[in-house]
Amino acid sequence: MNIRQTGFPDPEEIAPMDRPSREEAEAAVRTLLRWAGDDPAREGLLDTPSRVARAYGEWFAGYEEDPEAMLQRTFEEVEGYDEMVLLTDIRFESHCEHHLAPIIGKAHVAYLPTDRVVGISKLARVVDVYSKRLQVQEKLTAQIAGALERALKPRGVAVLIEGEHHCMSTRGVHRPGVSMVTTRLTGAFKETPALRAEFMALAQPDRRPR
Repeated sequence: MNIRQTGFPDPEEIAPMDRPSREEAEAAVRTLLRWAGDDPAREGLLDTPSRVARAYGEWFAGYEEDPEAMLQRTFEEVEGYDEMVLLTDIRFESHCEHHLAPIIGKAHVAYLPTDRVVGISKLARVVDVYSKRLQVQEKLTAQIAGALERALKPRGVAVLIEGEHHCMSTRGVHRPGVSMVTTRLTGAFKETPALRAEFMALAQPDRRPR
């Protein structure tokens, strides 16, 4: 099986038999309910396996989509604009691959166009696709930047992600309200200190110009 640069196998190479049926997935949920100490046959839990299966379909819909395909439609009529394009505060919901616990946060994504730009909604969609997979935040940050690099061929890409990890806030050390920050800078953003500082100032809410 070929593992792509994204860190995930190509969906087309995953044989249908590798994916459990809906019935098998619901049976697995019943097993977990019993392991937790409850009775999946009681009234309040009768429909829980079906609900969980549907929820997984939403939470992990990113496995069914190709983020780079979303970036293929670009626009060249920009009157020579070549400054930073930055979309801030892109809310995302993901799940950590270690505990299946939620990761809730915001992504700030920027790039320096060469001769074309992409619709701003596509930047948010790329964040959505990668976040709707089992993740670690470091990998999520790198994947978003990598997709923009490969699809747009810009002069530089900058991604900053702030996330609260519920595997840390609701279990383990129990530290709610703690945010993890990760960045990925390429091209001019990495090579030019002033440009990097401008991105950081605009991306971090408490440092934005008033």
